[in-house]
Amino acid sequence: MRDAGIGRVLVASLHQGIADLLPTRLEFYENWFNPIGLRDGTIGLAPLAAVLSFLRRENGMYAAVTERAGDYAAQWAVLGMSGLRTRGIRALPRALRTRFALGVARRLVRETYAGSRAVVKVRKNQARVDLRSSIFCGVREPVDMPLCRYYAAAFERVLTLLEAPGTVDVVQCRGAGESRCVLTVTFGSGGRPAMAGREVSP
Repeated sequence: MRDAGIGRVLVASLHQGIADLLPTRLEFYENWFNPIGLRDGTIGLAPLAAVLSFLRRENGMYAAVTERAGDYAAQWAVLGMSGLRTRGIRALPRALRTRFALGVARRLVRETYAGSRAVVKVRKNQARVDLRSSIFCGVREPVDMPLCRYYAAAFERVLTLLEAPGTVDVVQCRGAGESRCVLTVTFGSGGRPAMAGREVSP
């Protein structure tokens, strides 16, 4: 884990999302996400907060960058599993496959930031995900958009990669003035397509 409990994958995935979608701004963001800090694990909460704050001012690019970062984090989480475990999950009956895939996504949330948790309740073809202490949503003043799209994208991508596809929506966001962050997962619909371009190792 990084300083202040920030996980390596969170910082690496945001850095890659910025490189993909805001390449001309990458040098600016590397004032906080500097290569040495990325390599050595010394990037803390203050630099991360600065990066997220500036991203919210990037003419509507915040959602695109954080969703791309969530996609990368999910891809790396699944690639980091053993082949035996991945094949085992994919071979399970659908209901069990879905629950195991949600477990992988829950661990991803915990690994992004030590204080964050995802509490998942499954009912038939839907699940409710209660995000506790989202690292993205601790803003001083509410904003006019949901800030936890990173987690929505990560959940959706994990489900797709483990062959339990579903559509994930943000229905409440603490950063937008709600009392909590809540996602809903509708199974058997949508799912995230593969990202264009090459796969990138964390």
